[in-house]
Amino acid sequence: MGEVEVFKGERGVRVYRRGSAYGDRPDGVTFEPTERWVRAKVGSTFVVDSKRALLLWESGTPVGTYVFPAEDVRTDLFVPAAEPSTRRRLLASRWYDVEVDGHSLERLAWRYDEGPLAGYVGLDWFGRKEPGVEHWYEEEEEVWVHPRDPHKRVDAIASRRHVEVSLDGRKLADTHRPVLLFETWLPVRYYVPPEDVDFTHLEETDLLTRCPYKGIASYWSVSDAPLGKNVVWSYRDPIDAVGLIKDRIAFYNEVVDITVDGIVLERPKTHFNERLANDTPDTTGVPPTGDPAVVARAARGTSGS
Repeated sequence: MGEVEVFKGERGVRVYRRGSAYGDRPDGVTFEPTERWVRAKVGSTFVVDSKRALLLWESGTPVGTYVFPAEDVRTDLFVPAAEPSTRRRLLASRWYDVEVDGHSLERLAWRYDEGPLAGYVGLDWFGRKEPGVEHWYEEEEEVWVHPRDPHKRVDAIASRRHVEVSLDGRKLADTHRPVLLFETWLPVRYYVPPEDVDFTHLEETDLLTRCPYKGIASYWSVSDAPLGKNVVWSYRDPIDAVGLIKDRIAFYNEVVDITVDGIVLERPKTHFNERLANDTPDTTGVPPTGDPAVVARAARGTSGS
């Protein structure tokens, strides 16, 4: 998505570079059909049950969401509501609270009335802080945080590059056996064996975050570092597709200094920079308890019943 023309030859042949960031998409709204069976559940009620969903991306939002034909949504639970002052949706015509089991979920749903999206309904998901959908399913597998993007790959690959990590002149890690995690639109993340990390500079925190591609992450801060809060993480029970990163330690390239095979990498600019600077991590989809056993079970849960 988001190809950028970089050259046009004498015979009119154009050369394009694929977009390298979340923002490299057309302005406005982009959508495509998906054949995945998608359901959304609040309590014991499925408020969405659809095999005709669309994946939809909006400019200014780093990830996509689902929208559905109104016939596949429990619109009988909708109560008209005013448009929210924040988290607005492009092209949305009407907003609704959703009332389920005596609880009102404010401004959870919106509807489109114009263009090719007319008659479709969306439910607020990624980054929502207020109560909302409790469980999302694709087929029989639970999905957290946001839909997995069909245009994105996440590959964990063992390597023998020499990786050094430091911050404010203190060496945090030094390894010749990293696992490199290549994730479309993000910098390469270097996952280091814990034996090659100097934990004397780190302080474990109670932060947990969730990724639909990797699982639940726990965090450390770098002690006495102005921008060192929650910049180190590990997946103790990752999703099987990236099992090689289990228990390994990664660092935000945006904040620390990483040297690979003697070359100091430039600190990248991503949508994480603002979160790190303001200490506003996204905890969408994290279980409401820090109990490790509960977190581990939730990380691997798949039941849609």
